[in-house]
Amino acid sequence: MRAVLFDFDGTLADTAPDLGGALNRMLTERGRPALPLDAVRPYASSGARGLLYIGFGVTPDDDGYAAMRDEFLANYSEAICVHTRLFPGIEELLASIESRNMVWGIVTNKAVRLTTPLVAHLGLSKRAGCVVGGDSTPHLKPHPASLLHAAGAIGIKPSECCYLGDDLRDIQAAKAAGMFSVAVEYGYSGTENGGPRGWNAEAVIGKPLDLLPLL
Repeated sequence: MRAVLFDFDGTLADTAPDLGGALNRMLTERGRPALPLDAVRPYASSGARGLLYIGFGVTPDDDGYAAMRDEFLANYSEAICVHTRLFPGIEELLASIESRNMVWGIVTNKAVRLTTPLVAHLGLSKRAGCVVGGDSTPHLKPHPASLLHAAGAIGIKPSECCYLGDDLRDIQAAKAAGMFSVAVEYGYSGTENGGPRGWNAEAVIGKPLDLLPLL
């Protein structure tokens, strides 16, 4: 392996508290009770789509969804990094990757306009070899386009990259891109499709530093 690529929400950073805050603002403004973090966390990797579903039971096919999504994203952008933090062990993992003269980067379905300020706030902008967002290519994961774009940006063959994610879509994208896939159990994955151990990833890790022996 010459490079390690990370999904963002639920893999590199714990963004669920601020995502939940954006949803709870919508709920309380409509006279509904706020949702606890434990209820939000399993849906955080699905972004606005997942959170609006658990908050209001709406889907992208429903009338008015687009307006609610825009309201949610506006709320989120106003308070995007209040409680967001790197997961425990991530800073140590990144330092170890860097000490091995390996490249690491971020590939997320989150829009670039939301990802960029978060990466900067977390102090990672100058360290990441690439930051690829959901609108950096025409396709979202599980399509491999964004992962292949990242490999091209850092100049490393996909077969020499591993990709970590907490969602089945991450593993599907990594496999389609020809990368070594690593499912993480510490993120927002829940038990869907059997949970991380049911996704047929090349490896499953329980905490970030468990990646080091695989490198």
